[in-house]
Amino acid sequence: MSQSTPFPDPEKVKQRVQKMREICAAFDEQIAVLDQLSAQIEAENQKNPFYIYCQKRKQQRAAAQQESQAVPTMTTGESVQV
Repeated sequence: MSQSTPFPDPEKVKQRVQKMREICAAFDEQIAVLDQLSAQIEAENQKNPFYIYCQKRKQQRAAAQQESQAVPTMTTGESVQV
């Protein structure tokens, strides 16, 4: 014989659902606070001289890499035909 599981009390289910909604709302509030802090830190970071220097270096390296890829180079074993 198999035993059937009793259904949970509807009132307890409602209480648990309400508690989970409260927990989710609290998490949402904390996530919003963290998002705001992250945006503030990012804004401060972009004013930092070292950050600006690193960004310029990154752009220079990307430009140099694009330039080097645009110019065909000879590999060993290739000969120039005249």
